[in-house]
Formats: sequence, structure tokens, C-alpha cells
Amino acid sequence: MKLIISIFLSVTGTLAHAQDTAPDWILEGNAAWQERDSQAEFVFRDQLWILGGWFQSFEAPPRDVWASADGKDWKLMEKNAPWQHSDLPMNITFQDRMWIMGGWYNGRLPGHSASNQVWSSKDGIKWEQMTASADWTPRLAASLVEFHGRLWLLGGTENYYFGDEKSLKNDVWSSADGKEWKLETANAEWSPRAYHQAVVLNDKIYVFGGGNYVPDYHAKNDVWSSSDGVLWVRETEFAPWPPRLWFSAALYRDRMWVLGGWSNNPSKNWDDVWHSKDGRSWSRLQTKTRWKERHEHSVFVFKDKLWIAGGHARPLSNEVWSLQLPENWKP
Repeated sequence: MKLIISIFLSVTGTLAHAQDTAPDWILEGNAAWQERDSQAEFVFRDQLWILGGWFQSFEAPPRDVWASADGKDWKLMEKNAPWQHSDLPMNITFQDRMWIMGGWYNGRLPGHSASNQVWSSKDGIKWEQMTASADWTPRLAASLVEFHGRLWLLGGTENYYFGDEKSLKNDVWSSADGKEWKLETANAEWSPRAYHQAVVLNDKIYVFGGGNYVPDYHAKNDVWSSSDGVLWVRETEFAPWPPRLWFSAALYRDRMWVLGGWSNNPSKNWDDVWHSKDGRSWSRLQTKTRWKERHEHSVFVFKDKLWIAGGHARPLSNEVWSLQLPENWKP
């Protein structure tokens, strides 16, 4: 009942929250890469990068790698990278490398599967397999952050279309090199989930949103924080943004940001943008111009701008948008 009330209040706007205005989002153009969602994304060596993703559920995910210095002109760096599980992988820049790990494969042979492979690259062309089988179980749609000089992997699901509640995870793992992984906790205080997001702010890891897709849909809008990745504190049970899956997050102007996503019952994409300094108090950013509602899009912070690219906007998109807040902007 509490969840139902929260959804109603969030959607109707009855739940009190702040709103602020900002310059409009700018459409930078349509990228040269094929429309997609669920891709990996990086800011690396002063370029934006897009890797893999999802075209449709009846073919293997793409393995292409694209880069752009301005968000407008994109160059194909590699057509067939060696990794295969590029639908909903975990990705990050760490130790002057791009990292991609886990993810989902849904093609012909060898059939559908999740991964616990870990790959990294210094140039997006040559990829090194750091481990063929990490200590955590094969999974997709986990969160991945850098914290205290280590990689931290949080939650996820072991099966996409064919999973159940047992497939969902709330374990937390860390690694100094992507090869050897340490189990920090097998059961974090936040509930098992996938399609959530995490950021690091004020020397804490924040985990928020997400849930499950099939066979039983449920979505969250809770926010949790930890100063050590082991013990977790709930900052709020119900943030003012509606519960959602497949959204994106970023750290911009010393705030965490939530952008877009998808909710079910009824099926709905979102185009809202929210920000917070502490995970408890959230403000909605209002702009006259913004991108069409979408989910599983890429979000970047690049050249002091917030960027989004691609995603499922019904249909799939290859649009690239940017927004730059004034230097003196205050919410």
C-alpha cells in the first residue's frame, strides 16, 4: 500500500519537492552509429565513447565501438570487439582504461547467457580479457563505481528474460585490478535489484532505484548510502521521482542526477531530470526544450555539460543532446 501511495503522489505532484529552471537542452544531432539502447558509455581521453548495446531481442548484441570529440561527429573505432555480452553490461573508466564486464548475450549459438568476464582497453580497439570468470556470478544490469581506489560492483540480475526473484542480487564486490574480487557483503541492506544506478558523492556510495523486470515487475525509488560499501543507510524510502527501471544517472556540479527511465502498469517512458546533494532532498530540473521520453540511454558529463545519447524513445534513438548549466547556477 505504501508503494502504491508513493507512486500516486509522485506522479500527481502532490508529494512536495523543489523545482528549478535551467537553459534548454540542445540537440547536437543524430550520431553515425545505429539507433540502440542498453549500450556501454564512457568519457575517456577527452572523447565520448559508445560500445555495444541492443538492437532487438532476436539477434546477438552489437560489438562495435564509436568515439566522438564533440558529440556530433562519430568515428567507428572497432567493428567487432572480442567481448560478446554487450547488452546491459557494467562499464567504467578506471586506471586510465575503459572497462566493460558482465552483460547479456541473446543470439543463436551459444544461446542466451549472462557473463562474468572482465575486459579493458586503453584505446577502444585492442581489448584485454582481465578474467574469463570473475568471482561474482554471471550477471547484467548491476551498478559499477570507483570508490577508494577500487572497482565496486553492486547487485544486478543473473538472468534477463528468463529469471525470477532468486536471480536478483544485493551482494557487493570490490577489486583493485579487475582480476581478483573481494566479497564485501553477500546481502546489503537494500533489497536485491537490477537496473538501478549508483554514484560516488561526498566520500559515499549511493545506490538508488531499480528493481525487477520479469516475471514479476517491481520498481523502487529508495536511496541508500554507504561510507565503506558494507554497511548501508537508507536516506529515503520514497524519493519524489516515480519508481523506475532502466534510467540513467550522473555526477554533475557536485550533485547526483537521475534522468529518464521506464515504469510499468502502465508502460511509460520518462523524460524528467532530478538532482540531489544528499539523496534525501531532490529537485526537478525544468527546461522548455528536452529530449523525448526514453529508457536505457547513455549519460555523460563532458566539457562541463550533461549529455544524453541514444536509448529507447519508441523507437530506438541515436540522438545526442547536451545541457550546460551556467557557472553561477544555483537550484
